[in-house]
This record gives sequence, C-alpha cells and structure tokens, in this order.
Amino acid sequence: MDQKIPYDDYQLPVVFLPSYENPPAWIPPQDRINHPDYNNELTQFLPRTIILKKPPGAQLGFNIRGGKASQLGIFISKVVPDSDAHRAGLQEGDQVLSVNEVDFQDIEHSKVSDL
Repeated sequence: MDQKIPYDDYQLPVVFLPSYENPPAWIPPQDRINHPDYNNELTQFLPRTIILKKPPGAQLGFNIRGGKASQLGIFISKVVPDSDAHRAGLQEGDQVLSVNEVDFQDIEHSKVSDL
C-alpha cells in the first residue's frame, strides 16, 4: 500500500508539492459574463490614488523593493498591520507608480526613500 517515508530518509533536496486539484470546468467565453465561477470585476486591477501624510520622524508602515537597477518598478514588499499604509489600503505586491508627482517607472531605489 501507500507507506510514508520518514523525513530523514529522503534524498536531498526535498521538494514537497501541494496535492493536485482539478482545474475548474472550462466555460465558453460567451457564457462567462454572468457565470458564478467568473468574477468580472476588474476595478481591483486599476491604478488608484492613495494619500498618506507623513509627520516628521514618523514611519508610513510599508517597505518597498525594486527600482531601476533591477529593471523593475517599485513594489510594496511589506505592509505593517494597523499602520497608516494598511488603513489606506496598500497591499503587498502593489506597484507604486508615482509619489508627489514624481514618476517611479524608471527610478533608482536609493532615490525613492528621499521622496
């Protein structure tokens, strides 16, 4: 039958994969508009404006990564729970497009913290 191997007896490296889940049934595109398995609400993917005011010496409650050297934009890597950033709706993975009308599409990471 199906015997489990003790963890220490595995050959390295060990990679555990999640159990397989069947994909959802395919629905023809013309039937997806009102189908309960499809969410057609795209507003979560649209750019939005978030206003955060930072008092002198205070933290806004989020970390960033990316920048010109990595050939990426600037992205939120962490949001501190119950911070101003969290209450304003910032989420891990959000891309920061601009701050104080400065374009963040092609900016050095080191210049971001100054803004």
